[in-house]
Amino acid sequence: MKKYIAEFIGTAVLVFMGCGTAMLVGCDSASGSGYLLTALAFGLAIIAEAYCIGNISGCHVNPAVSLAVLISGGMNKKDFAGYVIAQILGAFLGSALLTAIFNLGGIIDMTGGYGANALAGVNGSIVAGLIVELILTYIFVLTILGVTSKLAGHGSFGGLVIGFTLTFVHILGIGLTGTSVNPARSIAPAVFAAINGNSEPIVSLWIFIVAPLAGAALAALTYKTLES
Repeated sequence: MKKYIAEFIGTAVLVFMGCGTAMLVGCDSASGSGYLLTALAFGLAIIAEAYCIGNISGCHVNPAVSLAVLISGGMNKKDFAGYVIAQILGAFLGSALLTAIFNLGGIIDMTGGYGANALAGVNGSIVAGLIVELILTYIFVLTILGVTSKLAGHGSFGGLVIGFTLTFVHILGIGLTGTSVNPARSIAPAVFAAINGNSEPIVSLWIFIVAPLAGAALAALTYKTLES
């Protein structure tokens, strides 16, 4: 149960800090500053949580990462289910807190959708969105598997590598899909956007569930093949 609580808290922090930064400063690639701040917010949140809950749950805070660990033999199906439920609930807590703060404070949400993912950057192309999210998740998860491997020997630097890799994939992905690479991070903002009158993110939500899970599975299979 402690592992599930850790995943709940970690995912809530990730959504609160990452999506919250996007909502506050915007993600306009033309101006640049908000774009980079959002990328850094997601990456730094992972670094903080890696050193906070990493020794308790492994700090997956992402169903795609948990799927890759499951495929790699690092966890059982029961824990996988527990992790995913905890991650999604944590994401909802993060989005709920942001909704309360922005609504009560009369703060303008610069994303217009509570930090939800969308296909605006790829001109609404479902195929392009699927490809982007699959590739970005593949890169991110493959890095995680490599860094956390017992053969890697990265030790205490693993959290830094993983956090900066998340920043790295956000730098490209924000302008295309908003960068999901994490179904839990996508589900909660899309639902809150829909509740508050913006149904667009919920329509394309399936892309940000299917593509990250497929990319993670492919990364796990790739790493198992390379490591064997």
